[in-house]
Amino acid sequence: MDFQAAIVPDAQSASASAWCFAFVEGRLLLPQALPEQGLAPLALQHFEPGLQARHYLGRLEGLDCWALRLAEAPPGWQAQGLRAAMMSLPGPLMALAGRAAQVLEWDRTHRFCGVCGTATEAQAQERSRRCPACGHTAYPRLSPAMMCLIWRPSPRGPELLLARAPGFAPGMYSALAGFVEAGESLEDCMHREVLEEVGLRVQGLRYYGSQSWPFPHSLMLAFTAEWAGGEIVPQAGEIEDAQWFPLDALPGIPPRFSIAGHLIRDLVAQLGG
Repeated sequence: MDFQAAIVPDAQSASASAWCFAFVEGRLLLPQALPEQGLAPLALQHFEPGLQARHYLGRLEGLDCWALRLAEAPPGWQAQGLRAAMMSLPGPLMALAGRAAQVLEWDRTHRFCGVCGTATEAQAQERSRRCPACGHTAYPRLSPAMMCLIWRPSPRGPELLLARAPGFAPGMYSALAGFVEAGESLEDCMHREVLEEVGLRVQGLRYYGSQSWPFPHSLMLAFTAEWAGGEIVPQAGEIEDAQWFPLDALPGIPPRFSIAGHLIRDLVAQLGG
């Protein structure tokens, strides 16, 4: 589905109905009884009672898209955690729900200037809030994070290094991941995070792909790498367990709606699993 991002709606060609991504306290609103045909666009006026903020996102297949923050859920709607809600949405709507959540959270957390404390003002022609007193401008925050899926050859065939953090669902393992620090390249971050989290050295970094990840405002950049040395030493407090797994005996892994789920499955297929 074709999505065209925009900041300002075209009043002359506004669509009668729109994709409305409405949130209450950070939770996405979904119909209590989902129609058989699935989610459908609605008139923007449907959500006007209790509307606290709205931001234009652009057009999906010719229909306007809006991010809305409400004081409470209207009758017939229920608020659901964003992660669970995204797993139930089609790809284009999933991506837009994540975009909407990040825009609304940025707007909520930048109502006052971080330099002098003055109330900020939304700018008309760009996604920013500007302080009228000192001129400081705040744009939506984006935090780059690397993801690294490590593999190694073995007499039994290729193996993947998968790990679990304390907050993971029971039995779930994934690729290593961590945020890029100031002054680092992605490659520097990759080597540092792998060494910190599991005590390994890697080589042959290969870029796989990226995904916007609204938990809370990350840009995930995924790579594969080959083991170059070292023994697994999980980082205390960060890694609960890490192991080498043969391709035909993987533990629980993330679903395909996350880039980690795609990354692991695609490398397994590439290595011949």
